[in-house]
Amino acid sequence: MIEADQGLLTLAEVVSGPLESLPGSDERDLPALLRKAGPAEEDAGRENAVLAREATIFCRQCIRDRHLDMKLVDVEVFFDRSKLIFYFTAPARIDFRELVKDLVREYRARIELRQIGVRHETQMVGAVGNCGMVCCCRRYLRKFAPVTIRMAKEQNLFLNPAKISGICGRLLCCLSYEQENYDHFHRNCPRLGKKYQTDRGGMKVLRANMFRNSLSVLTENNEELELSLEEWQALAPHRPEPQQGGQPRQAAKARQGDGLLVVSATPDTVEDPGLFDEFLPPAEQTAEARQSPAAVPAENREARSGAPSPSDYPGKNRRKRRRKPSQRPENE
Repeated sequence: MIEADQGLLTLAEVVSGPLESLPGSDERDLPALLRKAGPAEEDAGRENAVLAREATIFCRQCIRDRHLDMKLVDVEVFFDRSKLIFYFTAPARIDFRELVKDLVREYRARIELRQIGVRHETQMVGAVGNCGMVCCCRRYLRKFAPVTIRMAKEQNLFLNPAKISGICGRLLCCLSYEQENYDHFHRNCPRLGKKYQTDRGGMKVLRANMFRNSLSVLTENNEELELSLEEWQALAPHRPEPQQGGQPRQAAKARQGDGLLVVSATPDTVEDPGLFDEFLPPAEQTAEARQSPAAVPAENREARSGAPSPSDYPGKNRRKRRRKPSQRPENE
């Protein structure tokens, strides 16, 4: 019998030991052993295991009846049956209020539904990994370290999801086991693909091998060499300094004539004859002016339509066409 959270008694089983210390664990996080379980307590533990299996079947049936998008993983029954914890996974938040009412009416105890992730699901259920061994999270891992795709890249692994993913579908937890060694190696290693000046001339770094603690470089004579990090540091490598005093770079001129045309018009400006002056070349403007009514003299338009000319209104001037900068006279 051990002391669990909130001072409750729980039945536990010894699976290994005795050990003076458990690597990766703090003694303060380990529960205290109280006494050896008696026959009555062992019978109560077996009855609780049967109750957990029955609760699993009942809860799954309720989930199907209520059409809830969730998956029940496991059921934990407290030793004194004062509380039942139902662990489940779901792609999103679930409204399981009616499900809780069904479970409370059935077992007359405190019910707790706890949503977990896919990693915790594999940890609770257990599985065999790609290496042929039982998953690390099931055997001894208690806390999940963050694993990123950068670790797989730095370890020169093939970025194949089937190779670097575990049973849970997430990145393998074992990618973080040796990451500290890779970080130490890359801190002392030059950047790949860069050129350096050394005592033996210019060299370009091609590859890095952590297991051999070496680098592959390409010399100025197109000769590939493999050097250890100690030999590389002995060559006093440094990046070539940029040339100074040269002619300043001229800003690239904006390309004209090959861009996409974007025209914006509103109901108020769509009838404006000068709307497209800034977009059409002079030749097209001339051709368009020949075909447009604006090319007809004002007197003729008045004769045809009978509409008064703008000169009849003393307060309004005729709209001047804005000329493009290239068409303005040089004396301006």
